[in-house]
Amino acid sequence: MNDYPPFKSLISLDAAIRHSSFSLAAEELCVTPGAVGQQIQKLEEWLGTALFIRQTRQVLPTAEGLAYWRHIQPALSQIADASRELKSRRSKSVSLSMPPGFAAKWLPRRLADFVTRHPDVELHLSATTSLVNFERDAIDLTIRYFRDDDPNLDATLLYRYEGRVYCRPDYAAALALKQADDLQRTTLLDTTTQPYWPRWLQQFSQLDDSQIAAIPCIHFDQGLIAIEAAKQGQGVVMASPFLVEEELATGVLIEPFEHCLLLPTGYYIVHHRKLAIRPAALALKDWLIEQARAAPR
Repeated sequence: MNDYPPFKSLISLDAAIRHSSFSLAAEELCVTPGAVGQQIQKLEEWLGTALFIRQTRQVLPTAEGLAYWRHIQPALSQIADASRELKSRRSKSVSLSMPPGFAAKWLPRRLADFVTRHPDVELHLSATTSLVNFERDAIDLTIRYFRDDDPNLDATLLYRYEGRVYCRPDYAAALALKQADDLQRTTLLDTTTQPYWPRWLQQFSQLDDSQIAAIPCIHFDQGLIAIEAAKQGQGVVMASPFLVEEELATGVLIEPFEHCLLLPTGYYIVHHRKLAIRPAALALKDWLIEQARAAPR
């Protein structure tokens, strides 16, 4: 038989007794009151005894629950102290998760500046399309493309989404791309995460829905691959300007039209609103915001 009770339940018990409230315990632990109640119930089942008396708008520990907490609380404090000590030793490290396109196209050209300013900060960078769970994953910050509608997240806008059209200059010349209607002669390079070609064409061209649907289209699961296909002359891609800075500067890609599709989504630097942000992570967050605001618009 396992002599160790479920540790998450012990954390919930400690918070609930200190606050005399499942709701306040949930607020401290960044979970729901229901989740705290489930953890307490799991511990009660494991111990075979009630730990709280549930009353309307109040929970009170039983005599056995209070006695049990007084025995385990010093051990929990020791675990917390040891953990804080270890975290302080790695306080100069920071982990950042971001979309692959952001990691490949925007960050490398600027990263040396951060390293020069903060040579003592140890960076851990991850490129992924998966959403970060800050309560589960060992991630300090993430760059997320979304609408900033999660009340649990602290999100600062880096770039508003701008849907602009890009292609190779020889591709534009060969197909005589002068106005939006000319796109019916092209191949559209689309991304499944930002499938905005129909919306762009409806807003800026005179083509009807059947004409738009008839345009050849290749779908990619990542914008990075769609941009690369455009560089190889395979079609026209829609992307935000900051993802094609180098290609525009070197002339590999051009913007044949001036039309820009603006949406209420964007790229945000994000962390959990209720979890403390360490100094190294704050330094990286501030730097990312500074770099985004300094970039040409």
